[in-house]
Amino acid sequence: MAEKPKVRMIPLGGVDEIGKNMTVFEYGDDIIVVDCGLIFPQEDMLGIDLVIPDITYLTKNRERVRAFFITHGHEDHIGAIPYILQEVPAPVYGTRLTMALVENKLKEHKVSGYQLNVVKPGDTVCAGSFSVGFLKVSHSIAGAVALAIESPAGTILHTGDFKIDYTPIDGESTDLSGIAALGNKGLLALLADSTNVERAGFTMTERNVMETFKSLFRDAKGRIIIASFASNVSRIQMVVDVAVRFGRKIAFVGRSMVSIVKIAMQLGELRIPEGRLLDIDDLDRYNDEEIVIMTTGSQGEPMSGLMRMAYGEHRKVRIKPSDLVILSSSVIPGNEKFVSRVINQLYRCGATVIYESLAEVHVSGHACREELKIIHTLAKPRYFIPVHGEYRHLCQHAKLAVSLGMSEKNVIIPELGSVIELSATGASVVGSVPSGSVLVDGLGIGDVGNVVLRDRKHLSQDGLIIVVMAIDCEQGVLVSGPDIISRGFVYVREAEELMENVRNVVRRILGDYDRIEMQDWNTIKARVRDELHKYIYEQIKRNPMILPIMVEI
Repeated sequence: MAEKPKVRMIPLGGVDEIGKNMTVFEYGDDIIVVDCGLIFPQEDMLGIDLVIPDITYLTKNRERVRAFFITHGHEDHIGAIPYILQEVPAPVYGTRLTMALVENKLKEHKVSGYQLNVVKPGDTVCAGSFSVGFLKVSHSIAGAVALAIESPAGTILHTGDFKIDYTPIDGESTDLSGIAALGNKGLLALLADSTNVERAGFTMTERNVMETFKSLFRDAKGRIIIASFASNVSRIQMVVDVAVRFGRKIAFVGRSMVSIVKIAMQLGELRIPEGRLLDIDDLDRYNDEEIVIMTTGSQGEPMSGLMRMAYGEHRKVRIKPSDLVILSSSVIPGNEKFVSRVINQLYRCGATVIYESLAEVHVSGHACREELKIIHTLAKPRYFIPVHGEYRHLCQHAKLAVSLGMSEKNVIIPELGSVIELSATGASVVGSVPSGSVLVDGLGIGDVGNVVLRDRKHLSQDGLIIVVMAIDCEQGVLVSGPDIISRGFVYVREAEELMENVRNVVRRILGDYDRIEMQDWNTIKARVRDELHKYIYEQIKRNPMILPIMVEI
């Protein structure tokens, strides 16, 4: 009997983490890639701007990559595109707003010459052995889609980020009938969003936020300042609609907010009535009760609009005691301290502050348990692979699938880089490919690794001592120094005795040599490091980085 055709699925991001979403599908000589996201650096990644997936496997197989398919326009799904397209050039497919955001991102990075293709729900695109269909789903950004990926081995449904909202702001709900049709036809595998699997029930509808906004706007006496994700176009539209209802004009603050609003208006995804859009330079021409300001900074980002307003550093807007400030977002794990800091500062300014724990000013864009059950029941997949979540989310989603009647042997919890082979007769992990994180620091991509991060952490904790010694090579003697330079270690003027003792330690080491030869320099520098480490720790229990420098004169 002939062997059944097999398709491979390889997660390069988006599993065991929230963000950096990227999944590879492979059949024969053809590869397609779903999403190209980034993740923002953790606290211990000092100086790092962002983190993107390791695409070593794709670069080695770039000739086989037929296309990139993007589920929606959030940073954790499109943020790595400017970096990855330059290494793996291939056509990119996505809905209208998604492609507009991708195009804008490529322009920002001065990257051009790539093929961007706009599709709409219901369309199908052929890419090598694959045929990819687009299904509308509800999320916190317009243009979000699920992907029906058809191959000779069978059809795989990739939900992307989604929820089931029966009363969405844009009027277009998740295509449950399309998912049911795929299930009735026979689905090889389901890859589903696991972000909110720990939450029982259903995700609240955006209409709840609308009612909360109406109540807050009705009672507000001064300016209303709302911080939200710039990409949440549905939330921006909601704020505009409520502002118009209560006779207010709206201004936008923050580079990303202004950029996305401009793009969404050009595409018709955001509608602002004539005369209601307010330039930030014209705020002084209107009374406070006529103004709504929508800004970035819901996560307490240091350079965001809201943070600069709170600390009086914004050129156009300062927080007043009469302001009502609304943080219309949930806190991304890891950002709790930053958000708490900006909320505290807003209170110090005397403003009234409303956030998620006080009122329904935000709803998630991800499906909760009951919504996930609906998708599983409609899709009826042979195999299930949870994605888009930390490891605990993936495990909980796997348990949910089993509770709905799926056999445990048909559920695979993926690891980054694992190669999962799927066919009508079985599913298994058959190997792995290089995977992980590539750190982006300024224009440097991947040139900062664990050693550099370790040094940065060391410098941030204990500071740096530079020991400069000038050597006369002909005479073999010290002619200048040792000079001690301290950065982030101690304030030299208040630690003169310690600095002099440090010099004496170095002088003693050099005094052990009748003649300082160049071939001894490495040995001398190693002794200086070791003995100074020991001396300084004995004196003040600190462990600075020590950098000896020997200069030839």
